[in-house]
Amino acid sequence: MSLRTRLALVFIAATLIPLSATVWLTTLLLNQSLRLSPAEQLAQLSGSLEKTGREYYQQACDLLKADVLAGRTHPVAVPNAGDLLSTDDADGCTLTGNGGSKLLYMVRTPQGVTVWERALDVRMLDLSGQISAARRSVDALGIIRRGSFPAWTLIAAGIWLVALLLVWLVATRFSRPIVNLTGALKSLADGDFRIRVPTERTDEIGLATQAFNRTAAQLEQSRDRLVSLTQLASWQVLARKTAHEVKNSLTPIRLTVEEMVARAHNPDRAFLEQAAGIVVDEIESLERRIRAFSEFSSEPPICPERLDVHAIVEERIAFLKSAHPEIRYAVEAAANTPSALADQDLVKGILVNLLENAAEAAGDGGQILARVRPIDDRIAIEVHDSGPGLSDLARKSLFQPTISFKKRGMGLGLSIARKSALLTGGDILLIAGELGGAGFRVLLPAGTAQA
Repeated sequence: MSLRTRLALVFIAATLIPLSATVWLTTLLLNQSLRLSPAEQLAQLSGSLEKTGREYYQQACDLLKADVLAGRTHPVAVPNAGDLLSTDDADGCTLTGNGGSKLLYMVRTPQGVTVWERALDVRMLDLSGQISAARRSVDALGIIRRGSFPAWTLIAAGIWLVALLLVWLVATRFSRPIVNLTGALKSLADGDFRIRVPTERTDEIGLATQAFNRTAAQLEQSRDRLVSLTQLASWQVLARKTAHEVKNSLTPIRLTVEEMVARAHNPDRAFLEQAAGIVVDEIESLERRIRAFSEFSSEPPICPERLDVHAIVEERIAFLKSAHPEIRYAVEAAANTPSALADQDLVKGILVNLLENAAEAAGDGGQILARVRPIDDRIAIEVHDSGPGLSDLARKSLFQPTISFKKRGMGLGLSIARKSALLTGGDILLIAGELGGAGFRVLLPAGTAQA
């Protein structure tokens, strides 16, 4: 049974019995109070008053007509008197004045409507209103008496159903995040480290959800780092084996070629020297690759220390400007950026690799932007270039160790750089370039972190 259903059942059990008792007792008291009210006397009184009022009104009209016929009263001027008399009537009476305190007798003549007036001792309109109010009260009491229990039952049931709906909505609001969090925990236990639970709550459930998201993100990062380090370890074994096998063949090749040049006295000496030069160049190329594999497979001791990252970026750019004078460099640093806790040599090697790649991608007249800023509990170094960017194929295997046969490329630069970042407690991420080309972000632990 879900938490939402349990909360609804608790509400029903806690309110239904008291609500039924309250409805029964309230209805009993209401009926008893209505029996004690003088409704019948009030109905008889209002009927008598209504009959008396009608007789008084008719008597006053008859007396006013008699006075008019006898000439004992004189007409009065009444504005818009024609509107008071129906077009189908030759004469008639009506009430006017404050609360119906005056009686008007109107006669239609060829010249218009002639009006006679008489003051009344009783305000007939007020009396009529009071009688109507009394009748309405009597009718209302009768309705209440006849329908008090059903009406009160319906009202109480409606209020209870609205309360139940509110409890259901509140239970749903509280249970849905817990259900989502439980499902996310199951997915995380099944190995889905990318699962996240969106939330905008700021209460304890929201804090728990945020803690889960942070834990899942940290587990995902740890998993990715472990995978990367495992892959790097496999390549390290390959690098050591390759270095050992190739190195054993380089020395006899070099000695043999040099001996050929030294002892060659035939007319094809120039050809032999040219061939020897080509072989020597290829051997030097192989030696460069061996050095790259050796650096990749080596694991120097890590010496973390507090670093002024902004100063190191400025120093590396100043160092590389002489090699790439055609590149325009820009450095942005956020104010109050804390120091990083990392190995200085590894950080410098990472920056040299990223800046060299950016310069090669940007080309003559290109631009490179370096930015230093804090992100959460990390220090971020971003490198953006104005080059053509990376293809989809390159993005998929960007940090994978590969063998490159370019003149200056070993295919291991970014792999070595990311390995250095991971070893120092950080990482390297590919981000959207702000200058039209590629963008990389180096994350380093802040100086407040523990070594």
